[in-house]
Amino acid sequence: MKYIMGSEKGMQIRKATMEDWATISEIYAGARRFMAEHGNATQWGKTNPPEELLLANIADGNLYVCMDSDVVAAVFYFAVEEDPTYRVIEDGAWLNDEPYGVVHRIASARTTKGAASFCMNWAFAQTGNIRIDTHENNIPMQNMLKKNGFQYCGRIYLENGDPRIAFQKIS
Repeated sequence: MKYIMGSEKGMQIRKATMEDWATISEIYAGARRFMAEHGNATQWGKTNPPEELLLANIADGNLYVCMDSDVVAAVFYFAVEEDPTYRVIEDGAWLNDEPYGVVHRIASARTTKGAASFCMNWAFAQTGNIRIDTHENNIPMQNMLKKNGFQYCGRIYLENGDPRIAFQKIS
């Protein structure tokens, strides 16, 4: 898979490295605080995403950062893979059964307007078929997804049984 490093308004996407670790940790801590302050304290709680998972994502080359000039503006997981939690969907259906990319754990530093949308558009440009899920209380994420052309598809369940609402965007 060829990864195009998109650029718009000075923003670019690149794979995260260990040199980004301190900033990535700060961004996720800020995202947890933001969610708690905006009615969504349970999606990530105080410890998600776990450090071990993020470090593994960096090592696997699936954690990306959105750079605004020389500053990390957002971080997210992206891969073209089948997500096991997406195999069963209730109260709806996926838009297609074609191979898809997934975006998980997207978080913005909230320093650059539009950084999360830029990340989602970049991911979509890689595959033309993206699936993502979020907590039903994560209204800012739901609004961003709808603004960027994602359609509500139904409800999925994480491995621990927690429900999430699922979205997809196709070409």
